[in-house]
Amino acid sequence: MRTKARSSRSFTYLALSILGGMLAGTETVVADDKPQWDKTFPQSEKVVHRKVEFKNRYGITLAADLYQPKDRGDKRLPAIAVSGPFGAVKEQSSGLYAQTMAERGFVTLAFDPSYTGESSGEPRNVASPDINTEDFSAAVDFLGLQSSVDRERIGVIGICGWGGMALNAAAVDKRIKAVATSTMYDMSRVMSKGYNDSVTKEDRTQTLEQLSQQRWQDAENGQPEYGPISLELKGGEPQFVVDYAGYYKQPRGFHPRSINSNGSWTVTNPLSFMNMPLLTYVDEISPRPILLIHGEKAHSRYFSETAFEAAAEPKELLIIKGANHVDLYDRVDVIPFDKLASFFVEHLKYHTLARGK
Repeated sequence: MRTKARSSRSFTYLALSILGGMLAGTETVVADDKPQWDKTFPQSEKVVHRKVEFKNRYGITLAADLYQPKDRGDKRLPAIAVSGPFGAVKEQSSGLYAQTMAERGFVTLAFDPSYTGESSGEPRNVASPDINTEDFSAAVDFLGLQSSVDRERIGVIGICGWGGMALNAAAVDKRIKAVATSTMYDMSRVMSKGYNDSVTKEDRTQTLEQLSQQRWQDAENGQPEYGPISLELKGGEPQFVVDYAGYYKQPRGFHPRSINSNGSWTVTNPLSFMNMPLLTYVDEISPRPILLIHGEKAHSRYFSETAFEAAAEPKELLIIKGANHVDLYDRVDVIPFDKLASFFVEHLKYHTLARGK
């Protein structure tokens, strides 16, 4: 439990370091010239993979991996855009989800959000509730232009912090026919209110004052200041921080382009999240379906439970017995891929009215 002695700035650093996106030193992105497998998971022989690029509504070029079933023939298939966790890259969890869903018959797209990974945008390692919501819609744009995709059957999956973005995108973009989240974080809630809504109005005011002053320093320096190196565990950290380190800092999930593994967010990154609630209109996703998946033992479980309460039907909350937050990043024996597949098979149906038939 936080004490008043802990400064708001310390809280900001702590929150940023455990929001599913750990802080570490910045890194220059270098595009791969060779067609090599650069993921944290094995390549599937059942799927055709290629790297692609597309622009979002703000002109930022997004880098992505497109996965398609090898035996699709000339059929137009349902498609799914995938991103997350917050601060991760497409070579990690989102790529695993995308490739696995492609094995199950979907065209899938795992993308790096704006300002991160191989995607463009300066300065590096900045997030935005607006721009990152738009990233999902831009992924839908791209998928809908592919000859292998039926544009009336496109869904999205958001993992961790990109779960909130996926729900926000589905609320505003009616082309998204179904949305699923896994181990979802509401980034605007946790940044503005802290874990379990523990931040007082006084704390929030002090934090915003410090972040506002940081803007003067950034303006004077001509560049943003970045947060401290993270996941350099010193002992005594909460178990979920240890769990994050066990994924991002170990061979299991380490990737050099990942902010969580090898980068840091700007210090002022929380500003827009603290003033723009992501899930304000989650009830407007209805009548399109929502599937929320979370671990029984995840510290973040309350985010999905609250979103479920606020959403309108049809909706489903699936709690995975015994699972923690990070288990749903990459443990294929825990992630309910069969459930995800059946959810999208059922709900990405052919919409004849949308085609004027």
